Amino acid sequence: MFQFLLQADTAQQLAGGVTHAVLQGDTNGDGKLSIIELLSLGGWIMIPLAIMFLMTIFFFFERYIAINKASKVDSNFMNIIRDHITTGNVTAARSFAKNTNNPVARIVDKGIQRIGKPIGMIESSMENVAQIEMYNLERNLNFLSVFSRAAPIFGFVGTLAGLMQLFFKINSTGEFDLSAIAGGIYTKLVTSISGLVIGLIAYLCYSFLHTLLEKNVNKMEVAAADFLDVLQEPTR
Repeated sequence: MFQFLLQADTAQQLAGGVTHAVLQGDTNGDGKLSIIELLSLGGWIMIPLAIMFLMTIFFFFERYIAINKASKVDSNFMNIIRDHITTGNVTAARSFAKNTNNPVARIVDKGIQRIGKPIGMIESSMENVAQIEMYNLERNLNFLSVFSRAAPIFGFVGTLAGLMQLFFKINSTGEFDLSAIAGGIYTKLVTSISGLVIGLIAYLCYSFLHTLLEKNVNKMEVAAADFLDVLQEPTR
C-alpha cells in the first residue's frame, strides 16, 4: 500500500512539473500552449533551428522551380532537329536548338556546333555541357542534405545543454524537486523533437528533388544518344 501511495505521489509530482512548465510558457494565459509558445520553451537553440527550417523551405521551392522548368522539353524537339540535320539544314537546326531554353537543347546545340568533327569529339563536348547543366541544377541541393543531418544534432545539443543547466542548478542549490526536474526535462525535449522534425522535412525535400534530378539526367542522356544516332543517318 505504501509503495502504491509513493508511486501515486511521484506521478502527481511529475504531472505537476509538466503543468508548471506549460503554465510557464503560456504567455497569453489561456491555459494552453500554442505551437509558438511551445517552441519558445526550447531557448536560444531554436534560433539556428528556425533558420535551417526557413532555408530548407526556400531551397526546396527554389530548386523545385528550376528543376521543373528544366524538365519541360517539347516532345517534337528531337524530331525537328532530326529533320533539319538529315536534310542538310544545319543552320536551321542550330537556330532552333539555340532558341530553346532548356538543358537538353543546350547539349544538342553543342553537338550541332561540332558537326564535321569525329563522333568521339562531339560526344565529349556534349558530355562537358551536360556536366555544367548538372552542376547548375544541383546548386544549393546539398544544403538540404546538410540540414537533414545537422538539425537533429543541433536539437540534441540543445537538449543536453538544457539538462546540464538543470542538473548544475540542482547541484549548486542542493534542492531536489521532482516536479521542477520533470518540467525542466519537458521543456528541453522541445529542441530534440524540433531538430528531428526539421531534419526529416529536409531529408524528404532532398530525396524528392533528387528523384526529379535523376529524371532530367535520363532525358539528357536519351537526347544525346538520339543526336549521335541522327549524325550517323544518311542525309536526304
